[in-house]
Amino acid sequence: MEQSWYRELDLDTPSPARVYDYFLGGSHNFAIDREMAQRLVAVKPDVAEIMRANRAFLRRAVQHLVGVGVRQFLDLGSGVPTVGNVHEIAQRSAPDARVVYVDVDPIAVAHSTAMLEDNPLAGVVRADLRDTETVLGHPVVGKLIDFAEPVALLVVGVLHQLPGDEPLAAIRRYRDQLGPGSYLALTQVTQDGRRRERTELLKETFDGGYANGADVMTMRTRPEVLAFFEEFELIEPGLVFVANWRPEVEVPDPERLSTYAAVGRR
Repeated sequence: MEQSWYRELDLDTPSPARVYDYFLGGSHNFAIDREMAQRLVAVKPDVAEIMRANRAFLRRAVQHLVGVGVRQFLDLGSGVPTVGNVHEIAQRSAPDARVVYVDVDPIAVAHSTAMLEDNPLAGVVRADLRDTETVLGHPVVGKLIDFAEPVALLVVGVLHQLPGDEPLAAIRRYRDQLGPGSYLALTQVTQDGRRRERTELLKETFDGGYANGADVMTMRTRPEVLAFFEEFELIEPGLVFVANWRPEVEVPDPERLSTYAAVGRR
């Protein structure tokens, strides 16, 4: 029997989650996604490195948060399950860690659901992260996340898909549910420090090319990224280019990766 999520797939339009999966070496992508990936590479050859740098930041951030005692993770815009999932990282060190993934892409949700079938401490919600009422009111969130205890809100590799002020307003609504000792870990594409004509070409390639409404690449400046951390105290090293956040190896010219990263404590 054909599954309902499969009927919803638009196989003629690439999905950001599946393109990200392709760049990370995953298998949950289609020809149209791989074609889009190659278009992006043509205008920014290190785009795959940017994707991997985001994933590496996610791993380092989750490891740090587990180390300081966080046991609850709400991963917004989590994408297709691939190498280095949050529950794998967190539960390796803390088997009692609880994780909820949130994504709007039906294939990302379907594969996440299948992967987590035997994991009672992890779940998935299909929703647009900006729809905070749906996310926060979902029974999976109610079952696994206790907002009276510290929660790590993860927003990694997704904000560039969301234009305008809506994502900022959404993050503030999530923040208002977080108790003391909670954290926000976030990345955001920027053109700060880069040649404008190159980033504009990348933006033109991205714009209008994706499904699920992700049809505009939104780059934000340093002050705009800092606005997401209102009422959070940034932990060391603060807001930096993604490869410079507690790196395990030195990356030459980290500015070329065109992505800010930070972790803040509430």
